[in-house]
Amino acid sequence: MDLNAVPSANRTHIAFFGVRNAGKSSVMNAVTNQNIAIVSEVKGTTTDPVYKAMELLPLGPVTIIDTPGIDDRGTLGRLRVEKTKQVLHKTDIAVLVVNAVNPLTTADRDMLELFKAQRIPYVIAYNKSDLGTPIKTIDLQHGVLISAKNNDGIFELKERLAHLIRCDNGKTLLKDIVAAGDTVILVIPIDKAAPKGRLILPQQQTIRELLDIGATAVMTQDSQLSKVIAGLRKKPKMVITDSQAFANVARQTPDDVSLTSFSILFSRYKGNLLAQMQAVKLLDELQDDDKILISEGCTHHRQCDDIGTVKLPHWIKKYSGKIPQFIFSSGTQFPQDLTSYKLIIHCGGCMLNEKEMQYRLKCAGQQNIPMTNYGTAIAYMNGILKRSVQIFADVDKKYNIFCWFL
Repeated sequence: MDLNAVPSANRTHIAFFGVRNAGKSSVMNAVTNQNIAIVSEVKGTTTDPVYKAMELLPLGPVTIIDTPGIDDRGTLGRLRVEKTKQVLHKTDIAVLVVNAVNPLTTADRDMLELFKAQRIPYVIAYNKSDLGTPIKTIDLQHGVLISAKNNDGIFELKERLAHLIRCDNGKTLLKDIVAAGDTVILVIPIDKAAPKGRLILPQQQTIRELLDIGATAVMTQDSQLSKVIAGLRKKPKMVITDSQAFANVARQTPDDVSLTSFSILFSRYKGNLLAQMQAVKLLDELQDDDKILISEGCTHHRQCDDIGTVKLPHWIKKYSGKIPQFIFSSGTQFPQDLTSYKLIIHCGGCMLNEKEMQYRLKCAGQQNIPMTNYGTAIAYMNGILKRSVQIFADVDKKYNIFCWFL
């Protein structure tokens, strides 16, 4: 893994859609100037979404996604189409590749309706213009006439993509609450679940932003926190901890030092924290056999003391005095039907882009199922949630009412 690379969750996701043999892979290769996808005259060559991280000027760091044909048939074909539709949940910009000399197909028009329904900025790439006279109904407001074979119109397509959205949306993890010269302590437990020889993505991103700010990052384990704080000449601005160490860290952190967790920090960064603060109170209403979905955005080998499948269920049963049913999901396997669940507890979502996290939160909201996250739930069960979000209320008025409510 390239530790200097922009994380996938922070990249603009551009997905190419279209019917089989529309030339999606050829267009994607032309746009990226790389042979990312296999090109063939055989229909259905692309059978699974293909992801490629790269720099696409003038847009910046992007993730390019090639998808199976939206008109695929048969049992396997229908599964491929479902996989393609799942890609929409993380798509920031959509490119619909169509045949320039033929009218739009029903599948093309259906896909355009999905773009509009999900408010995804899109471009129609009218490909294969070299094969004949383009149809008269080309939508030049949303489309570009191109030939991937001859590289015609590719520059115009890239320019259109570059101006659909802003890559730099001004969002920040810490720049509005930490200043140059501040000291921030990062508590990073090294236990069986910690990856050998490296830091996990939220820790990497937090350290990098602190360096960009000009702040000082001090790393330690929770067992050493008191000694580290006592050894500093200057009081730290805040302590950021792995959520599973919240209780121990809270006991060692002075009351006049701000405290939060990586999970809560990333929830705020992706715009989910307010809703997840509201949802956490459902932990007080649990009954025996209530179903709780514990969902992670990534897949990893689970250890014997895994936080999602072992520690959280244990803490929830201890806090509530009840015995709920726990259901687990990971990676892209987020259920569409959530109606059987009393509560959803999601990880911080560091591997998911904001679009997909917002989609999952929206699904839960539309089905009236409260959704919180690991750090928020753990802080609440330890009676320290108000303290853990107070620093955000100090700089953002929208958090004040919830801090008062807690």
